[in-house]
Amino acid sequence: MRRTRSILSALFLLVLPAATSPATAQGALGVAMDDFSYTDTSAEPANQTAAHERRLSAFMAALRRDIGAGGRYRLAPSAQDGAAFKVIGGIQKTSTLVQWAKVAVIDVGTKKLVMDKLYTFRGDNDESWERAEIFVSREVMAALATPAPVALAVFDFELEDTTAASAGASATSDASYLAEVTAGVREALSQSGRYRIVDIGGETAKAHALRDCNGCEAAMAQKLGADQSLIGVVRRVSRTEYTLGFQVRDARTGAVLARGDSGLRMGADYSWKRGAVRLVSERLVESQ
Repeated sequence: MRRTRSILSALFLLVLPAATSPATAQGALGVAMDDFSYTDTSAEPANQTAAHERRLSAFMAALRRDIGAGGRYRLAPSAQDGAAFKVIGGIQKTSTLVQWAKVAVIDVGTKKLVMDKLYTFRGDNDESWERAEIFVSREVMAALATPAPVALAVFDFELEDTTAASAGASATSDASYLAEVTAGVREALSQSGRYRIVDIGGETAKAHALRDCNGCEAAMAQKLGADQSLIGVVRRVSRTEYTLGFQVRDARTGAVLARGDSGLRMGADYSWKRGAVRLVSERLVESQ
């Protein structure tokens, strides 16, 4: 199986050309699809090249027909001809009865994978190839209909302390609680499936008080390869009262896409994480 994966993964080492607009007159999304490659490593004595070429040709024709049916998608000649997605793949026969199919769907605009799967199917006759095509076409259609997760840079939450005893011995515990808040928010957004959390590395350490930098976090997020940025603040009103706030910006334009404020909450420092996760989940996940 490892050998199969390594052989098939080589099929997808490609660089997509610059994308043009995917819009069409009918509003259908363009889908570019190259013929899948085929490799026979079964070592069978009979030369089955002609049969495999015929079956692969029928497989690709059926796959293109299924994707284009219904008018939601149109088949584009290439990624440069208005395609929003590109479908690539390869099939490998490893034994008399076992074949593997590797299929990937790429979002041309973002150059990101929205699907990358390895399938196995038994048999090497017309019926088995037809069954495989029906299954693969359903999987590809599902991937095309599922929006790719947004790459989100979640920067470390900051503390705005307005209490009289705002410095000193509590600094270490404050940092620990803030780290829990940030980790909890990242985990909740990642598990939602709507977001792919981007590793920020040491970016936060290079800037202080992102909440006061007039949107500089957006440029930082873009540098990290993220689509959006999120910053958050815990405002300590008293030792048992606090508020929470967050803001999401478009990494390219800096425009504010979403924000939220919890209002006054009651609770000790250890309750910050629970409140932040709930606020962000309600405003960014459940509301959508």
